[in-house]
Amino acid sequence: MSVKKRDIRALSKEEIREFFLDLGEQAFRGNQVYEWLWQKSAHRFEEMTNISKETRQLLSEHFIINHVAVDQLQRSSDGTIKNAIRLHDDLLVESVLIPTDTRSTACVSSQVGCSLDCKFCATARLKRMRNLNPDEIYDQVVAIDRQSRLYYDRPLSNIVFMGMGEPLMNYRNVLKAIEKITSPEGLGMSPKRITVSTSGVPKIIKKMADEGVKFNLAVSLHSAIDQKRTEIMPFNAKMPLAALREALQYWYSKTRNRITYEYVVWEGINDKTEDIEALIRFCRFAPSKVNLIEYNPIDEGDFRQAPIAAIDRYKEALEKAGIIVTIRRSRGQDIDAACGQLANKSN
Repeated sequence: MSVKKRDIRALSKEEIREFFLDLGEQAFRGNQVYEWLWQKSAHRFEEMTNISKETRQLLSEHFIINHVAVDQLQRSSDGTIKNAIRLHDDLLVESVLIPTDTRSTACVSSQVGCSLDCKFCATARLKRMRNLNPDEIYDQVVAIDRQSRLYYDRPLSNIVFMGMGEPLMNYRNVLKAIEKITSPEGLGMSPKRITVSTSGVPKIIKKMADEGVKFNLAVSLHSAIDQKRTEIMPFNAKMPLAALREALQYWYSKTRNRITYEYVVWEGINDKTEDIEALIRFCRFAPSKVNLIEYNPIDEGDFRQAPIAAIDRYKEALEKAGIIVTIRRSRGQDIDAACGQLANKSN
């Protein structure tokens, strides 16, 4: 009867060192293996060329490396690259490389499908199959970094958790992935270049604040009126704006980090003066900035991009109120790679 092998990347460096010590080997072998796994992102033990063949054979007898693979790559006319990422169990997620003149941003997924039910989002129509493991999140970043170097001759500069899934519903694994991404023993990226975007899970936002995380926080808000937000994002009925506001105030009191609100303006839904005034009031509870996002239609339904004039009204009112505001143009629409469009159509 064969014994199921454990994914070696689920082990800490100390556990890998202990594995070698238990076999009478030298502990530094564990350091070498750990470096191959994370800094060098080895997919097979055979790649670990400074380790003897006998040791590599020993590792392969006890462990596996459940790496991901880019199953399909699509390039947009604007340079955006969308990846269909195949996991070890044949499930798929999508991740995106978003290049500009000065930076390369990775948009990564945290779940297969999504735990929430936002009506405007294609991913929300997929049932949540499972959470991604820390190494699966890490592998997406490595793949996009390699693409940035290959196609744009520069390393990855920023990471946003805005792909498939609600990151705070997979908080522990997301946190472990970020620890690896920012570690000198991993990719060594600054946490200030990482943004975790959430639809708003108050309990976990407070937990992040208590744990002193260093990355940036973005909240998909889309309405600061409870009834309207519940119509757009039904989970808001269980986690209403008052609870979200309290959590965000707590976040700022602990971290002193400004909050970013992601906000799409839809025609006939949240494009009225009362919507703008409610958003301004919500922004006053803690220092914040607002990203007004161009909508990416997923069907012929109720959610339609508001006219430019409506977005300009938001921008003018927010700026008059002293709130930082930017308009984020859509990228990768022609390959369904834009915000809210990730839905595994390649599957």
